[in-house]
Amino acid sequence: MAIGAVSLAVAKTSAMLDNNPLYLNIALLKHPQEQPTKLTIPLLMVSLVSCGKSSPGKLNLMKEVICIPHPGLTAKQGVEMLLEIQKHINKTIEMPPPPKRETKKGHNGNKRSQQPITGKMSHLGCLTINYDTIEQPLLLIEGICANLGLDLGTNLHLAINCAAHELIDYSRGKYEVMTGTYKNAAEMADLYGDLISRFPSIIALIDPFRKEDSEQWDSIYNALGSRCYIIAGTTSKSISKLLENGNISIPKSSGLIIKHTNQTTMSDLVQITNLLDSKKHIAVFGSTEGESSDDSLVDLAIGLGVRFIKLGGLSRGERVTKYNRLFTIEEELVQKGALGTCQARTGGQEQEIMIPVQV
Repeated sequence: MAIGAVSLAVAKTSAMLDNNPLYLNIALLKHPQEQPTKLTIPLLMVSLVSCGKSSPGKLNLMKEVICIPHPGLTAKQGVEMLLEIQKHINKTIEMPPPPKRETKKGHNGNKRSQQPITGKMSHLGCLTINYDTIEQPLLLIEGICANLGLDLGTNLHLAINCAAHELIDYSRGKYEVMTGTYKNAAEMADLYGDLISRFPSIIALIDPFRKEDSEQWDSIYNALGSRCYIIAGTTSKSISKLLENGNISIPKSSGLIIKHTNQTTMSDLVQITNLLDSKKHIAVFGSTEGESSDDSLVDLAIGLGVRFIKLGGLSRGERVTKYNRLFTIEEELVQKGALGTCQARTGGQEQEIMIPVQV
C-alpha cells in the first residue's frame, strides 16, 4: 500500500538531484531515448456544478457537469473564464425566488417552478445545486454563457460525469436517473443519444453505464463515439490489471481516467499512458477523492503528456493548489519556448473532434 508514495518520492528526489522540475523528469522517464523539446498542458476538465445522488433535488444523473475551455486559451485564461461563469451561477443561486403567482381561488400556482435553487460547496470543489430535470443545469450554464457573450461549443464545451454505478437499483435492475424515475440500460442509451442531439456542446460522457452493461457500452460507443468521448472512470479496471492483460477496451470506450494511487508506481503510469497512446485512446489524469494539497499530480499529468486533466472544481484549497501549480508550469514552459499545442482527436478514430483549434 506504500509503493505509490515511495515511487513518487524517488521521482521527486531524482528531479531535485538533477536540478529539474518533476514534470521534466517524468517526461524523460516516458521518452528515455531523447529529451522532449516541447511539452503540452492538458486540456482542463473543470467541475462546475453537481446534481448527483447527494444533491437535494430529484436529479441523480449528473454527479458533475464539467466545463472544458477551448484549447486556444491558456490554462489561466480558461480558469478566469470559468470563474466568471461560476460567479454568475452563485448570483443565480442567491437570487430570491420569483413572487408566488395567485390563482383565482387564491392558491399558489406553478409551485415546482418557484422552488428556490439552493447550493452548497461539495467535496469536489463545485456547487451542489437543487434541480429536478436533466435539462435544468445545462440550460442554466447555457443561459449564463449567452449573457456573458460566450458560445457553448466554441468558447467552451461540456462533459458529464454520469456516475451510473451510483444510480443502479439492484432490486429493479434499473438506473434511477431521477428520484422515482427508473430506466433500463437500453433506455439509458436512448437518453444519452437524445441529450447529445439537444446539447451538441457535450463532448464527453464519463461512466454512462456500470461496467457490467458491456453491450450498452458497445452500442453507445458505436452510436456516439464519433460525436463525443465515451470515458471509463470508476468502471475501468485498476492500472495493474490493465497492464497485466493489455486490454483497455473493456468496457468499450474512447479513453480512461487514470489516477496515481498508493498501488501505482511512476513506471506503471508511463506504461499505461504508452498503452493508451498505442491504442489511440485518450488519457484523462484525474485527482482522487479525499486527496491532500500535494500538487505533484499536475507534474505527472504534464510529464506523461495526457490529453485531459480533471482536478475538480475551482474551490477548496487542495484543488486550488493544483490549479496554481498548473499556471506556474505553463509560465515556465512559455518562458523556455517549450510549450507545445494540444492535438485533440477522437479515441480510435483519425478525425478531429468537435473542439476546433483556432490559429
